[in-house]
Amino acid sequence: MRTICLYFEIHQIIHLKRYRFFDIGVDHYYYDDYANETSINEVAERSYIPALNTLIEMAKNSGGAFKVALSISGVALEQLEIYAPAVIDLLHQLNDTGCCEFLAEPYSHGLSSLANEDCFKEEVMRQSAKMKQLFGKAPKVFRNSSLIYNDEIGAMVAGLGFKGMLTEGAKHVLGWKSPHYVYHCAMNPNLKLLLRDFKLSDDISLRFSNSEWSEHPLFADKYISWIDALPQEEQVINIFMELCALGMSQPLYSNILEFLKALPYCAKEKGITFSTPTEIVTKLKSVSQLDVPYPMSWVDEERDTSSWLGNVMQREAFHKLYSVAERVHLCEDRRIKQDWDYLQASNNFRFMTTKKSGVDLNLGIYESPFDAFTNYMNILGDFIKRVDSLYPVDVDNEELNALLTTIKNQGCEIEELHQELEKAKATKPVAKKAAAKKPTPKKSATKKPTAEKPAAKKTAKSE
Repeated sequence: MRTICLYFEIHQIIHLKRYRFFDIGVDHYYYDDYANETSINEVAERSYIPALNTLIEMAKNSGGAFKVALSISGVALEQLEIYAPAVIDLLHQLNDTGCCEFLAEPYSHGLSSLANEDCFKEEVMRQSAKMKQLFGKAPKVFRNSSLIYNDEIGAMVAGLGFKGMLTEGAKHVLGWKSPHYVYHCAMNPNLKLLLRDFKLSDDISLRFSNSEWSEHPLFADKYISWIDALPQEEQVINIFMELCALGMSQPLYSNILEFLKALPYCAKEKGITFSTPTEIVTKLKSVSQLDVPYPMSWVDEERDTSSWLGNVMQREAFHKLYSVAERVHLCEDRRIKQDWDYLQASNNFRFMTTKKSGVDLNLGIYESPFDAFTNYMNILGDFIKRVDSLYPVDVDNEELNALLTTIKNQGCEIEELHQELEKAKATKPVAKKAAAKKPTPKKSATKKPTAEKPAAKKTAKSE
């Protein structure tokens, strides 16, 4: 049976303020709070709240047949908790329907998977813990920032215990293959891959309200007929997009939400179901491995990482940021940790791109990519000074590596102790149950034998 995997991403840009060279060493606060509050309230009112209400309604009206998946970056959750708690309430309501799966992703929505394995693993597990705390379940499927993937990233994700991962169905990787099957990681077959159908996804997220598009206006029955016309052996249709596409990229007056509501009814008529990523990777077998030696993503026509690392400015900022990754990893300062998350966010590097793209890029406070680079490097200069004040540059690599090794060993020991404690907790009830079942010995009705008198001590003479 053919099934649709519908997934939405929630991420919110952290706006940096205008930061001059002369602010370095003087001002340690880097953010435009007004812009952050204004932008998240706007996207919440125009997109997140109406879209989530629609998804909740669809889940309730379908009797459990409609399924959807979401992922939320850690920095977006922080902003929603501060400025738009109504969105968090709606996410809880959607979770309560039992029709939504929440996925894991990097906490910062950054590019650590391309730079530092320890940083990547730490922030993925931190975001997973946050999702479990909020919604009661630890994520089993992972999606990287902008669906960035290659074989090595897949191996890291598999090592963290995830069973599946979402990524792009890029033409230069798939070749003649179809994205409508389940594949697996070339370096670890235990990690199954779900590949985005970029055409069907972009038809909704990019083209839906474009009156010049040849398929405009797009109705749900026509859209489902395209899926139904695919070869019968192609079982999985992965439609992945940002949630803000519903209401921001495609305005509400375009009837985008009415289109969405009609999809389950039209799909049911054609015998097409909806499934969560975990359901798919659990039920379906992989048809083959996917070889991806170089990173791919869901951004721009190239479907690679050139939007963030395509020019000299971007690579300079990227390498400068991650040059202090190990020192930040040692740090316990909460402010530095938070700044680290916000400075890693991929949009900081996207603002520096000089590529020509078919999608309009809002540069915010910046006049040009060069302006974005200058502002970011000023902030990064101050941030690195703060890190160096805790762990000076003159600390040699051997000493730093020794500290990191000690921390890693301590972490392993703590993990082992936690596992032993969990085992002990699991066996304790069993032991109590066995003890309760064990019959108690009955008291004998016969008289207790009287104790024999001790023999008289021999006298010294008799010895």
